[in-house]
Amino acid sequence: MRNKIVLVPFPFDDLTTTKVRPAVCLTNEIAPYGHVVLAFITSKVPSAPGATDLVIQANDPDFQTNGLKVASTIRLHRLMTVSKKIIRRDLGELSPRQRTNIDSMLSLLFGI
Repeated sequence: MRNKIVLVPFPFDDLTTTKVRPAVCLTNEIAPYGHVVLAFITSKVPSAPGATDLVIQANDPDFQTNGLKVASTIRLHRLMTVSKKIIRRDLGELSPRQRTNIDSMLSLLFGI
């Protein structure tokens, strides 16, 4: 599961509703619970990305493998743990370069 991009109902900040959107799996399935940790993906690309934003441009050579339709931003500060059962479907996968970038950003985010 780790490094897959999936489609999942993701909650809004106030938890009043959800929206089906892409997310990246940051862990494999956490046994015996059947959970996975996800990071939010948005189609909004900031002009000045934050330290926890990984922008994936549509012209990136690795774009075709991720299953996203448009340039997107992985928001690593927007995390949630969910049951694997709520994942609607797999979209694609991160490239090795993108995985390395995410690992570095998560290390900075969590100070590890």
